Amino acid sequence: MTEIKSTNIVRHEGHVSREERERLLSQRGALLWLTGLPSSGKSTIAYTVEHALVKRGRLAYVLDGDNIRFGLNKNLGFSAGDRAENIRRIGEVGKLFVDGGYITLASFVSPYHEDRDGVRELMANGDFVEIFVDTPVELCEERDPKGLYKKARAGEIPNFTGVSDPYEAPENPEMVIKTAEGTPEEAAAQILAMLEQTGKIKSA
Repeated sequence: MTEIKSTNIVRHEGHVSREERERLLSQRGALLWLTGLPSSGKSTIAYTVEHALVKRGRLAYVLDGDNIRFGLNKNLGFSAGDRAENIRRIGEVGKLFVDGGYITLASFVSPYHEDRDGVRELMANGDFVEIFVDTPVELCEERDPKGLYKKARAGEIPNFTGVSDPYEAPENPEMVIKTAEGTPEEAAAQILAMLEQTGKIKSA
């Protein structure tokens, strides 16, 4: 756990509870954590779910791994330490979004058990939903929309997950999506069904 270095600080509680915000939104906040190899389809699925939720009048937001590195985490690289800090920060942001009542979709490679478990520990029971986007590395390389696998194989990108860095697959995720066996729309439908079954949104 990261040490708090700030001094003379006090946590302030607002006058509006999470429960009141969720009643206003007619939904329950949650952090859906999509993890998998680069080019596994995480972001495509996350944005498909977000779009489907908004069409149903639900409030959702995607925290995307690339986008976050343009701002909040632009000072972090891809060493093990930087990866851990990247995920820690996103976990804290995700916790705030969930408190706001958002259905939050986090799309991050997040290759290490310890980092993902650290985010789970931040959250209240049932708020963190780990979704393993299980895609064979061969299919990821075939997709490779940014040409990153090709560069990694050529030695141009160090510490690249799936090539020169390991990916530790989740052992007990709440959901597994095999993208080789279905479309992003079918994957999104699975996630929406899970949200309905767990009472985070009402049935359509």
